[in-house]
Amino acid sequence: MTASVLVVEDERKIRELLRSYLEHDGLTVITTGSGAEAIQLARDTAPDLIVLDLRLPDVAGEEVAREVRAAAATPIMMLTAKTDTTDRIRGLELGADDYVTKPFSPREVVLRARAILRRAGTVPDQDAPVSYGSGQLIIDQARRQVTAAGHPATLTATEWKLLATLASVPGRVYSRYELVNRTRGYEYDGYERTIDSHIRNLRRKIETDPHAPALIETITGAGYRLAVTRDHQSPATTAATRLPAAGPITTSQANQNAGGGPKPSSSPCGSDPSAQVRPRHPW
Repeated sequence: MTASVLVVEDERKIRELLRSYLEHDGLTVITTGSGAEAIQLARDTAPDLIVLDLRLPDVAGEEVAREVRAAAATPIMMLTAKTDTTDRIRGLELGADDYVTKPFSPREVVLRARAILRRAGTVPDQDAPVSYGSGQLIIDQARRQVTAAGHPATLTATEWKLLATLASVPGRVYSRYELVNRTRGYEYDGYERTIDSHIRNLRRKIETDPHAPALIETITGAGYRLAVTRDHQSPATTAATRLPAAGPITTSQANQNAGGGPKPSSSPCGSDPSAQVRPRHPW
């Protein structure tokens, strides 16, 4: 449903700032500060784009790029404080699709990410609601609205992110660890089993029978998956043929802060001058 971006950056403030801007632009974001973990996440989650800092504490960004490129053709945007032309050329030779030097504007990173995803053909139509299971579930990403069995569902910010993640690849099993990351970030200190409580609440809102769920399936020992496939018909056509008409209700705004990160402003660096990201170390 939405394109996914893996952000690999060892500085937490920069990592969370990029998460905030990318998520505000409608992208699904996974983050890590470890090169080794980035390689594993690239294999396990198959992101549509990797935003990769070259200076990492365990595995160099260049090596991460080599490992990723050896396994898949995932687009890579490199972030670095290196400004020399030879460094740029070396990064591009490693397979980078773009090369951004620090300091940078988070908004510029978002625009460059969109351009890469557009070239790769992975940017969805943000204005088109998506239907699943012959109209059983309709998700309007642009308006953050959900209709289940013809009835509107009002979701919290965490429930929305859970559903959006599961619907991004129907049928794919997401572990609790992945779901915690996509909804709260790796830095979240809560126990992974808290995801179970959020799933229960989500099922009460979208399942016809929460005790015999047909939309969100539990895979014992593995996690959860969306058990219905994406429809080829438009949601309006599908809903008209199978379900009673009902206008969806906007996702609850009360818990928006739970999604993490401030809402970015329209200026390139936000209202805070610190939004201009500067390198921590000279190269």
